[in-house]
Amino acid sequence: MKTYLFPLLLLVVITSPSCKRQVAVKYPVTNKVDTVDNYFGTNVADPYRWLENDTSVATAEWVKAENAVTNEYLNQIPFRDKIRERLTKMWNYPRFAVPFKEGPYIFFFKNDGLQNQSVLYFREGLEGVVRTLLDPNKLSSDGTIALAGTEVSHDGKYLAYSIAKSGSDWNEIYVMEIASGKQLADTIRWVKFSGMSWQGDGFYYSRYDEPKKGMELSNKNEFHKVYFHKVGTPQKEDQLIYQNLKFPLRNYGVATTEDERYLILYESESTSGSAIYFRDLAKKNMPFALIADGFEYEYSVVDNIGDQLLVITNNKSPKKKLVLIDPLKPDPQFWKTIIPEREDVLDNVALAGNLLISEYMQNATSKAFVYSADGKFLHEMSLPGIGTLAGFSGKKGENLAFFGYTSFTFPLTVYKYNVEKNSSEVYTRPVIDFKPDEYEVKQVFYSSKDKTTVPMFLVYKKGIELNGNNPTMLYGYGGFNVSLTPSFSLSRILFLENGGVYALANIRGGGEYGEEWHKAGTKERKQNVFDDFIAAAEFLIAEKYTSSEKLAIMGGSNGGLLIGACMTQRPGLFKVAIPQVGVMDMLRYQKFTIGWAWASDYGTSDKKEEFDYLFKYSPLHNIKDSVAYPATLAFTADHDDRVVPAHTFKFMATLQAKQKGDQPVLLRIETKAGHGAGKPTTKVIQEATDLWSFVFYNLGMTFR
Repeated sequence: MKTYLFPLLLLVVITSPSCKRQVAVKYPVTNKVDTVDNYFGTNVADPYRWLENDTSVATAEWVKAENAVTNEYLNQIPFRDKIRERLTKMWNYPRFAVPFKEGPYIFFFKNDGLQNQSVLYFREGLEGVVRTLLDPNKLSSDGTIALAGTEVSHDGKYLAYSIAKSGSDWNEIYVMEIASGKQLADTIRWVKFSGMSWQGDGFYYSRYDEPKKGMELSNKNEFHKVYFHKVGTPQKEDQLIYQNLKFPLRNYGVATTEDERYLILYESESTSGSAIYFRDLAKKNMPFALIADGFEYEYSVVDNIGDQLLVITNNKSPKKKLVLIDPLKPDPQFWKTIIPEREDVLDNVALAGNLLISEYMQNATSKAFVYSADGKFLHEMSLPGIGTLAGFSGKKGENLAFFGYTSFTFPLTVYKYNVEKNSSEVYTRPVIDFKPDEYEVKQVFYSSKDKTTVPMFLVYKKGIELNGNNPTMLYGYGGFNVSLTPSFSLSRILFLENGGVYALANIRGGGEYGEEWHKAGTKERKQNVFDDFIAAAEFLIAEKYTSSEKLAIMGGSNGGLLIGACMTQRPGLFKVAIPQVGVMDMLRYQKFTIGWAWASDYGTSDKKEEFDYLFKYSPLHNIKDSVAYPATLAFTADHDDRVVPAHTFKFMATLQAKQKGDQPVLLRIETKAGHGAGKPTTKVIQEATDLWSFVFYNLGMTFR
């Protein structure tokens, strides 16, 4: 393998011919280096390897040049400013998150409308005076410092909160005294993939060692460790609770039960499957003891009931069940099934009052059922239609609970729920400049390439004409057991208002039908995911919702991989492609940050049989010379340390070099932003403006 270490950006340009509604594009020509890797006898060139160096001057200059080209193109779209104005107007409404209770206080997040970050408020009981606890908008002038997590001590005395800067996965933890609002001196750094779990006057958290300078956003994350921090002490005095030096590529997280008696340790080596351990904190210096070994199944402890643990698991139950485990007799033969596996997928269980609130997913929509503590079915909760139950919040022994509900045309509404009476009433309902009654939501089912039946949601204006001429956005994800359920999006409403059809395909790889549905889209079966998505597009065309000239596709992260694979496998099927923060280099993804944890879904190029199928669909490696690919606007960000931007950099450099014809293939690189979480409202609106401007323009739409 040969590598030239000092690549230069050649500022030579080529001009794409223009056509009707097209703006001429001049792309920077990206320098190539002579880098070739040999995988089991197959030589694979990687001419843009130098773009993996995210801190180099050459990469910075390339990013600047690419953004300049993209901005020049977008600036010439005549209705871009009008789209921004409409989105800003729509966004400007008060919205609330689901409240939660700790100690004597009820806490909730609220955004007045255009605030960059939502503010955390609290009040004593339902009638107390509302007070501001933490306003993250004061942490930075541009809103790029966001809350990554919050955890209130069980007695309501302290708030531990983590912040993320510029969208990075790296967090810092701070502590506040709630009653007084006093900011304490506690500061904890280099935290990643961690919650905060209180016990007494301290909390548990997970972190890595400080990374090498200059490698913070790309270096492989190794040796995750668990610590205990006592309030009022410096980080250097934090107690190391657990580490495993034999396995550097494992993650560890801990949680305490509500009564703070048990400490639960979760061990994982990928995005699915975990081992769990426990420690009885009432027994001083007790070591962690194993409850469930290996990584074949998933376990989630709901809470303890006396000396036993209530656990959700898919152990020999792909759609999950609820069991009661004696941690001193953890063998499955001693488990007591409280809620057995059923046809629908068990999403979550919450303890509220003296009852169990179970959340299920039925054809990718929410259902909720109430059981007694010993598993006797009592009744179904009444929910407001086809949609998604969001954030059920309750406490053992207390009848007051809250939950949120949302759908495609139903913005998140918060309900107050009386557990004992099984009755709910609206607590907060947003008022939006939007008329939901003018739109239809339906679910259809179609056949994939192998005849598997796949569900898909469709949203559009009532009275639509099925003439094959409707601009359509098809969205998907298809991985990591993630389920796509109905949700509200302001930016999507803009598309619907202007005659667009929105389609959400629940393809394999997700969790919509349990672990079997997930596994059917992993490793050597990953092509099923792409086939499902392509079949969704073909269904929309066959049923005359749209045509290839009016069809756009979009997805983010693993969904970005989906878009990259589908547009390279069937380039003529789509008019527009929007891959967002996508995994595009399937041969090297495991070498950066947390990428190694995705191997359970993907496999890695380190094994020949896995290299063979990865190489067949890897988006970067399947761009062909002189093929007309869809008009493409790819999104990434300079602080994305989840899916490092080099994936998108290399993919788009290759696409620009090989694209045939006049369809633009552009790259939008956000600054001071990461994988997506915590992005300030100003950046969200600007990103949505550019996305829909590009989509409208290239689908031949007129903004009204």
